[in-house]
Amino acid sequence: MQSEGKSERKIRVLIAKPGLDSHDRGAKVVARALRDAGMEVIYTGLRQTPEQIVETALQEDVDVIGLSILSGAHMALFPRIMELLKEKGLTDVLVFAGGIIPEEDIPELKKIGIREVFGPGTPTDKIVKYVLENAPKREH
Repeated sequence: MQSEGKSERKIRVLIAKPGLDSHDRGAKVVARALRDAGMEVIYTGLRQTPEQIVETALQEDVDVIGLSILSGAHMALFPRIMELLKEKGLTDVLVFAGGIIPEEDIPELKKIGIREVFGPGTPTDKIVKYVLENAPKREH
C-alpha cells in the first residue's frame, strides 16, 4: 500500500464496437492514443453485442466506455447499452461515442447518457483531453 505519491489508479477505458460494423481503424487509433496517454485500454474487437460490452465493462471494472459505430445502428444499440449499464449498477461510468452519427441524433444520445459524441476526423488529442478531464476519479 502506498502512503505517498499517486493514490489514484490509471483510468481504465473500454473501447467497444457494437453491432455488425466491421471497420475498426478509428477505434484502434483512439485506443492507442488513450493508451499512449497513460490509460489502461481494453479493446473488445468487432461485432460485440450490448450484453457483451456491458459484461466486459463490469468484469474489467472500467471507468470509461468509448463506443465506435459506423453502421448507422447507434439509435438501436446505444440505448440498449445504456439500459444494461443501469441494470448492472454501472451508472458512474463515463460513456462517449464516435463514428458516423448524424448531428440530429446527438441530442437524443446525450439524453440517454452518452456524454459526448466525436465525429470523423476528431483529433485524438481532443478525445484524450476529454477523457482525462471527465473520467470519474477512483482510488486504488
